[in-house]
Amino acid sequence: MQIEHGGALDRAIARFGGEYGSWIDLSTGINPEVFPLPSIGSEIWNRLPDEKLQASALQAAREYYCATPEAGIVAAPGTQALIQAMPDLIAKGEVAIIRPTYQEHERSFLLAGWTVSNCQTVDAIPVSAKVAVVVNPNNPDGRIVAKDTLLELAESMARKGGFLIVDEAFADPHPEVSVAAHAGMDGLVVLKSFGKFFGLGGLRLGFALSTPAVSRALALRLGLWAVSGPALAIAIHAFSDKERLSAYVQRLKNRRTLLGKVLSGAGLSEVGGTMLFSLVEHGKATMLHEELCKGYVLTRKFGYAPRWLRFGLPLDQDDASRLQHRLGIATGAVSS
Repeated sequence: MQIEHGGALDRAIARFGGEYGSWIDLSTGINPEVFPLPSIGSEIWNRLPDEKLQASALQAAREYYCATPEAGIVAAPGTQALIQAMPDLIAKGEVAIIRPTYQEHERSFLLAGWTVSNCQTVDAIPVSAKVAVVVNPNNPDGRIVAKDTLLELAESMARKGGFLIVDEAFADPHPEVSVAAHAGMDGLVVLKSFGKFFGLGGLRLGFALSTPAVSRALALRLGLWAVSGPALAIAIHAFSDKERLSAYVQRLKNRRTLLGKVLSGAGLSEVGGTMLFSLVEHGKATMLHEELCKGYVLTRKFGYAPRWLRFGLPLDQDDASRLQHRLGIATGAVSS
């Protein structure tokens, strides 16, 4: 099962030329601004991450995500590692995935021998499914499923001995949609990405919030020292720096507003998105993607939806102006 992802800037350079500094990479939903990093002592680099450091990071994450003391929580080297671990938590059966969405969920369950039912809505989930997957807000269209609906679904899955996976990779800028505060109830597993919101995708850090039993099972599967000491230290710093977080969120909102203005100014129709990306529909989206690549702008196209393009956020006004200019050239070439 071949899956295309954003972020493959090296392949774009190999095909279209240029250097890393000459491209605007809008192909991912990662915040282009790196959250201010702390100074990290040499002992953090030198020693294996000890229990105190891990406990401090998990407590900081628990507070940041508004989880209760009763909830189980585990850190992982990215949510991708958690996604791959999910199918092995219970005996294989049928999983229902609300699509279109992040395709690695389907891939992981298929590789583990599960039967996958792809559904467009929660109401379409078959009674036979004992696991369900909802990405909320969804990638790539930003669809949001209401909290009450998700909690009812989790209860339903728990009655069948299964669980609901709520992937909240893009929920940090949308805390009102999160069900993390309900983690600890039977049948609910909430996945959290650290790197997307904090602009640190390369750090590879994610969290799962669930029941203590599920967390123990995940921790055993991930093994000892699954997350590096520097990653844990950075998480403690980022989760706890309330003053910088407030200004950081405001700059994120400003970037999203800037992106929306550039897209509308180019005559592109936004059909969805989150605070971290926009989804555009265009009759010649694949051609537009190619033309933008010729101008060293990388977007995310979708093989299963050839009319869609996803745009990540420009870092600043300079990037937005470059995008505006290159969009003008690309849309003109596609229309001619």
